[in-house]
Amino acid sequence: MKRTLLDAGPLVAYLSARDQHHDWSVRQLVALRPPLITCEPVLAEACFLLQRNGGRPADVLKLIQRGIFQVEFDIETEAAPLETLMGRYADTPMTLADACLVRLSELYADCRLFTIDSDFDRYRRNGRQIIPLLAPW
Repeated sequence: MKRTLLDAGPLVAYLSARDQHHDWSVRQLVALRPPLITCEPVLAEACFLLQRNGGRPADVLKLIQRGIFQVEFDIETEAAPLETLMGRYADTPMTLADACLVRLSELYADCRLFTIDSDFDRYRRNGRQIIPLLAPW
Protein backbone atom coordinates (compact mmCIF):
# COMPACT_ATOMS: atom_id res chain seq x y z
CA MET A 1 0.00 0.00 0.00
CA LYS A 2 1.48 3.29 -1.04
CA ARG A 3 -1.13 5.68 0.38
CA THR A 4 -3.18 5.82 3.55
CA LEU A 5 -6.51 7.62 3.59
CA LEU A 6 -7.51 9.24 6.87
CA ASP A 7 -11.02 9.17 8.33
CA ALA A 8 -12.26 11.45 11.12
CA GLY A 9 -12.47 8.75 13.81
CA PRO A 10 -8.76 7.99 14.17
CA LEU A 11 -7.94 11.68 13.87
CA VAL A 12 -10.28 12.53 16.75
CA ALA A 13 -9.01 9.56 18.77
CA TYR A 14 -5.40 10.64 18.20
CA LEU A 15 -6.14 14.15 19.48
CA SER A 16 -8.35 13.09 22.40
CA ALA A 17 -6.76 11.07 25.20
CA ARG A 18 -10.25 10.27 26.52
CA ASP A 19 -11.25 8.46 23.33
CA GLN A 20 -11.45 4.66 23.60
CA HIS A 21 -9.32 4.29 20.45
CA HIS A 22 -6.69 6.86 21.48
CA ASP A 23 -3.81 4.47 22.20
CA TRP A 24 -4.46 2.43 19.05
CA SER A 25 -4.70 5.58 16.90
CA VAL A 26 -1.47 7.00 18.32
CA ARG A 27 0.39 3.73 17.65
CA GLN A 28 -0.92 3.56 14.09
CA LEU A 29 -0.27 7.21 13.25
CA VAL A 30 3.29 7.01 14.54
CA ALA A 31 3.91 3.94 12.34
CA LEU A 32 2.36 5.39 9.17
CA ARG A 33 4.35 7.29 6.58
CA PRO A 34 3.00 10.82 6.05
CA PRO A 35 1.33 12.44 4.41
CA LEU A 36 -1.98 10.70 4.88
CA ILE A 37 -4.66 11.73 2.39
CA THR A 38 -8.04 13.13 3.40
CA CYS A 39 -10.74 15.61 2.39
CA GLU A 40 -12.43 18.70 3.81
CA PRO A 41 -15.60 16.90 4.99
CA VAL A 42 -13.45 14.59 7.12
CA LEU A 43 -11.69 17.60 8.64
CA ALA A 44 -15.00 19.35 9.32
CA GLU A 45 -16.39 16.21 10.96
CA ALA A 46 -13.26 15.80 13.10
CA CYS A 47 -13.37 19.45 14.21
CA PHE A 48 -17.06 19.13 15.09
CA LEU A 49 -16.49 15.95 17.12
CA LEU A 50 -13.50 17.45 18.92
CA GLN A 51 -15.44 20.62 19.78
CA ARG A 52 -18.43 18.61 21.00
CA ASN A 53 -16.21 16.53 23.28
CA GLY A 54 -14.26 19.44 24.77
CA GLY A 55 -11.23 19.11 22.51
CA ARG A 56 -9.40 21.70 20.46
CA PRO A 57 -10.43 21.73 16.78
CA ALA A 58 -7.48 23.98 15.93
CA ASP A 59 -5.21 21.00 16.66
CA VAL A 60 -6.40 19.53 13.34
CA LEU A 61 -4.91 22.52 11.55
CA LYS A 62 -1.62 22.05 13.40
CA LEU A 63 -1.37 18.54 11.98
CA ILE A 64 -1.90 19.90 8.48
CA GLN A 65 0.86 22.42 9.05
CA ARG A 66 3.18 19.64 10.25
CA GLY A 67 2.54 17.70 7.03
CA ILE A 68 0.89 14.73 8.76
CA PHE A 69 -1.91 14.75 6.22
CA GLN A 70 -2.97 16.67 3.17
CA VAL A 71 -6.20 17.35 1.35
CA GLU A 72 -6.27 15.89 -2.15
CA PHE A 73 -9.91 16.02 -3.17
CA ASP A 74 -12.11 18.41 -5.14
CA ILE A 75 -15.78 17.98 -4.28
CA GLU A 76 -16.89 20.07 -7.23
CA THR A 77 -15.11 17.78 -9.69
CA GLU A 78 -16.30 14.63 -7.89
CA ALA A 79 -19.93 15.68 -7.24
CA ALA A 80 -21.51 13.19 -9.66
CA PRO A 81 -19.67 10.09 -8.33
CA LEU A 82 -20.37 11.25 -4.76
CA GLU A 83 -24.07 11.58 -5.52
CA THR A 84 -24.08 8.06 -6.97
CA LEU A 85 -22.35 6.63 -3.90
CA MET A 86 -24.66 8.41 -1.46
CA GLY A 87 -27.66 7.14 -3.42
CA ARG A 88 -26.35 3.57 -3.42
CA TYR A 89 -25.83 3.64 0.35
CA ALA A 90 -28.84 5.78 1.31
CA ASP A 91 -30.02 3.06 3.69
CA THR A 92 -26.84 3.32 5.80
CA PRO A 93 -26.99 6.49 5.46
CA MET A 94 -23.63 7.42 3.99
CA THR A 95 -22.21 10.76 5.13
CA LEU A 96 -20.49 13.12 2.72
CA ALA A 97 -17.19 12.40 4.46
CA ASP A 98 -17.65 8.65 3.97
CA ALA A 99 -18.60 9.13 0.32
CA CYS A 100 -15.48 11.22 -0.24
CA LEU A 101 -13.29 8.54 1.33
CA VAL A 102 -14.84 5.79 -0.78
CA ARG A 103 -14.29 7.95 -3.85
CA LEU A 104 -10.69 8.64 -2.80
CA SER A 105 -10.19 4.87 -2.52
CA GLU A 106 -11.38 4.59 -6.11
CA LEU A 107 -8.99 7.31 -7.25
CA TYR A 108 -6.03 5.81 -5.36
CA ALA A 109 -6.21 2.08 -6.00
CA ASP A 110 -3.03 1.45 -3.98
CA CYS A 111 -4.49 2.79 -0.73
CA ARG A 112 -5.86 1.62 2.56
CA LEU A 113 -8.29 3.50 4.77
CA PHE A 114 -7.37 4.34 8.38
CA THR A 115 -10.74 4.27 10.15
CA ILE A 116 -12.71 3.15 13.20
CA ASP A 117 -16.03 3.31 11.31
CA SER A 118 -17.49 -0.17 10.75
CA ASP A 119 -19.66 1.15 7.88
CA PHE A 120 -16.58 0.78 5.68
CA ASP A 121 -16.97 -2.99 5.98
CA ARG A 122 -20.15 -2.58 3.89
CA TYR A 123 -19.02 0.09 1.45
CA ARG A 124 -17.49 -1.01 -1.84
CA ARG A 125 -15.33 0.89 -4.27
CA ASN A 126 -15.84 0.60 -8.00
CA GLY A 127 -19.10 -1.22 -7.33
CA ARG A 128 -17.90 -4.48 -5.78
CA GLN A 129 -14.33 -4.12 -4.53
CA ILE A 130 -13.55 -4.29 -0.83
CA ILE A 131 -11.76 -1.22 0.50
CA PRO A 132 -8.51 -2.19 2.28
CA LEU A 133 -8.82 -1.01 5.88
CA LEU A 134 -6.54 -0.22 8.76
CA ALA A 135 -9.05 -0.63 11.59
CA PRO A 136 -8.98 -1.77 15.23
CA TRP A 137 -11.13 -4.87 14.64
